[in-house]
Amino acid sequence: MFIALTGTPGTGKSSISNILREDGFEIIGLNEIAIERDFVIGTDEKRKSKIINIDGLDEYIQETYKGKDILFVEGHLSHLLKNMDKVIVLRCHPRILKKRLSYKGWTEKKIKENIEAEALDVILCEAVDLHNKKDIFEIDTTDKSIEDVASSIREIIKNRFKHMKKYNIGYIDWSEEILKDF
Repeated sequence: MFIALTGTPGTGKSSISNILREDGFEIIGLNEIAIERDFVIGTDEKRKSKIINIDGLDEYIQETYKGKDILFVEGHLSHLLKNMDKVIVLRCHPRILKKRLSYKGWTEKKIKENIEAEALDVILCEAVDLHNKKDIFEIDTTDKSIEDVASSIREIIKNRFKHMKKYNIGYIDWSEEILKDF
């Protein structure tokens, strides 16, 4: 089973992946594989980011990792992979996300673009466009420790991905934040 662990940069994907890895789960980093396996097809000069061949990467992961019991595919583009069986979207309030991205040393322009994307539910909307809603889960990381978020993911797995209201999509709404000056 392939599980996309996705979210706007700064929502906690990498930190939570480290805990899940310590629990014995297999985690692959989408960005690392894209670079190592040459799925980078260009550079977005405006954003100073790499352009990834999503379809090629999707096919590679499907072929290379098929038959895995549970494989987490971590990265802010992992929800774009059509072969994901489940998608876990990590969310964070834009005000806190700004602090996290500032701490990472990101430029104001890049921070603003990412907090706007978070406020507008961009990743969730993209996930819903590609995957069945019943296969998508949403976790608010704003006021949770990384251990608490990892515990939420363990709970989802233990519950065999049956929906629990607290992880249903659509309850997290920061759309009013888009009008605020960050």
